[in-house]
Amino acid sequence: MESRPARILIKGGSLLTLAFLYVPLAIVAIYAFNDSIGQSWPIQDYTTKWFGIAFREATVREALFTSLQVALFATTLALVLCSAAAFAVHRFDFFGRNTVSFLLVLPIALPGIVTAIALRSTIETIAGTALGQRFGLSFGVLTIVIGHATFCIVVVFNNVLARLRRTPTSLIEASMDLGADGWQTFRFVTFPAIRSAVMAGALLAFALSFDEIIVTNFTAGSTVTLPKFIYNSVRLPRNRPVVNVVAVVVVLLMLIPVYLAQRLAGGPDVQAAAAKGQAAQGGEL
Repeated sequence: MESRPARILIKGGSLLTLAFLYVPLAIVAIYAFNDSIGQSWPIQDYTTKWFGIAFREATVREALFTSLQVALFATTLALVLCSAAAFAVHRFDFFGRNTVSFLLVLPIALPGIVTAIALRSTIETIAGTALGQRFGLSFGVLTIVIGHATFCIVVVFNNVLARLRRTPTSLIEASMDLGADGWQTFRFVTFPAIRSAVMAGALLAFALSFDEIIVTNFTAGSTVTLPKFIYNSVRLPRNRPVVNVVAVVVVLLMLIPVYLAQRLAGGPDVQAAAAKGQAAQGGEL
């Protein structure tokens, strides 16, 4: 039982942490309703006109569509690659397994600027080869998707691997004992047990890709995503009201996948799998 001073200290520390994280976002949200172009405090008049101006701007709509397109493709690519990698690392004992797992997680720990420079140099090198010229490789949506997949992979891999490790192996063994092949075991046993983890990883990857700016700046060329629009426009004083509106919309949009991922991360699938595993063990006994 904590003492009263300890409880006060814990609550005060929590409030300070939340204020440190969210007060800047609240200030941006308030400025989105500022009637004046200039950002001076206190605000004299409030308006919602900037929301209409932002949504009527063709550049903003195109940037939003591009960001959604890139996030969807990057998430799909990460799901395909990392689900296979997570199964391989979990199911098979091979030389260098821990190294492979470490290398798959490493990109998210590297500075974003280093990853971005490496990706740009690689793309420029490939584009200069005969193969790159044949397929017309250039900076655009495809290169952004490839760049975003490098860190989306980590999120999906961690979620899927963690859930696989929490799923009882007796389920797979019981399925095989009953005559199911590998595909049937995956379809009816393994995937239902990890389904929520896969969805949570996909949602987090989508959110990360949607608001990524560092890698995007180095791999986009002339293509404009929503974060890149914000970055390019925030330096122009007359565009700041629209930038504030777009920033608020981005935050609100990202709340949806992050909230759903948080709910799914500890979803009921693993508890159900554990119950089935105990029942299978009991049946074998």
